[in-house]
Amino acid sequence: MTLLPLQAAAALFDMDGTLVDSTAIVETLWTEFAERHSLDAALILGYAHGRQSRDTISHFLPADAVDAATAELLEQELTRLDGVIAIPGAAEFITRVGSFVPVAIVTSAPRALAELRLRAAGVPIPDVLVSGEDVQVGKPAPDGYQLAARRLGVEPEDCLAFEDAEAGLAAALAAGTRTVVVGGYSSARADALPRLIDFTDAVVDGAAGRVSVSPG
Repeated sequence: MTLLPLQAAAALFDMDGTLVDSTAIVETLWTEFAERHSLDAALILGYAHGRQSRDTISHFLPADAVDAATAELLEQELTRLDGVIAIPGAAEFITRVGSFVPVAIVTSAPRALAELRLRAAGVPIPDVLVSGEDVQVGKPAPDGYQLAARRLGVEPEDCLAFEDAEAGLAAALAAGTRTVVVGGYSSARADALPRLIDFTDAVVDGAAGRVSVSPG
């Protein structure tokens, strides 16, 4: 495992599971989706995390059903924010990091949904937010992280990315970022990376356009 502290010239954050805990409503909505389409909810939940909803739906439904099912799910997501809260320490952490270096959010969610969930959780929305609509190929492809780095004017190799799921970790690493796992997700990939269980005790220091993050 690579150990913190790590230094960078910018920070890139996933949203769901990293900054915002939306697990309860996400699992509810995907379970309801599975019931409507006579699918195994456990299989869907195991595949969906970190991916664009459309990509997940395309994986489980015939092509001619994808557009309607995606629109239906988004409509429900936009009106049901019950249980959406911040990951402990997330609001303070992203604010502190942003006082030293530019920050961006890279999410698979549509922009409207991302902004609603961030506001519901009380997490600041940075100037750069790369959403699902901004890339042609979503996570685990690196496109979103590469785009965020370009918009911040920083090479991906000089960015710290914070992620919580396999698809997102794969995307961040493929983009070339130094990547930190947030939370308890375990896999061969995740267990080889530095980790913060949450942001409560994380220590942030910086000077001259650099930020340093350590677990505290």
